[in-house]
Amino acid sequence: MKVIEVKELTKKFDKFTAVNKISFGVEKGEILGLLGPNGAGKTTTLSMLATLVKPTSGIAKVNGFDVYNHPSLVRKSIGFVFQDPSSDDTLTGRENLYLHGLMYGVDGINKKIDMVLKLVDLVDKKDILVKNYSGGMRRRLELARGLLHEPKILFLDEPTLGLDPQTRINLWNYIKKLSSEGSVSVIITTHYMDEAEELCDRIAIIDHGKIVAMDSPSDLKNKIGGDIVRLKIKNPKIGEIKKLKYVKKIKKEGEFTVLTVVNSGLHLQEILKKVGKVEEVELRHPTLNDVFLHYTGRNIREAEGEGGWAERAMSYQGRST
Repeated sequence: MKVIEVKELTKKFDKFTAVNKISFGVEKGEILGLLGPNGAGKTTTLSMLATLVKPTSGIAKVNGFDVYNHPSLVRKSIGFVFQDPSSDDTLTGRENLYLHGLMYGVDGINKKIDMVLKLVDLVDKKDILVKNYSGGMRRRLELARGLLHEPKILFLDEPTLGLDPQTRINLWNYIKKLSSEGSVSVIITTHYMDEAEELCDRIAIIDHGKIVAMDSPSDLKNKIGGDIVRLKIKNPKIGEIKKLKYVKKIKKEGEFTVLTVVNSGLHLQEILKKVGKVEEVELRHPTLNDVFLHYTGRNIREAEGEGGWAERAMSYQGRST
């Protein structure tokens, strides 16, 4: 049963297309990861599904409700943990949850608050002002607030950004528990490869507003085929190298040229004959970063450094309709 259905969903800010005709579905109890660099369209996609941003075109249904025609019913069906903290610093953890419960008309509010506080291990910290919370505690409070009204779907926008490794792992365990019980479906945006691989049943790789690949982490890695070979070369034969379609990346590192070769098991001998003198060879199995490289032509860290996409979208928001 699909709890989210998206077809050719598009968002334009003036002449800038932030999300470009994406289509996907999410099953009950599934964790879907939107993997890509900042500005790729991940947050804009979540914002449209949460009725925070009006789509330019396309169809989106959340828990069976159209985001255009039934926004209030969509909002009652979802919980949203934002990338930036949105809890009130001047209130305690419990007071933040109580205020949220009142806004949503939660029945049995005190009992529900006790339940979510226990889930995120904040029972002993519930009466402390949020301004005195650590980053991990605050993130867990945000998750508790998103779950308080028992949503069918949970949207998590970069939920572990800036957290220490142990807190990240603890949050992953909370999220997996929610999904495994089958009561909550999750869409999580991230640019952390380990997070996507650990949490997600399926991953949609988003690049410049488009979904360029979508499947389970293991199947995505299998699709690019073979092993990954990284060759460090002095005085390479660039003309010959550029003719090899399975060479996915060419990069200068000082006096050396480094090639990244995908699906190389059948072609290694041919490569060694054509590229020049090889100083160093590294052989390994594909990773999700290799998948991202395969489909986008660059790794996700390089894409992070490009910048500008999110900023341009924000600059157009005031003029969008």
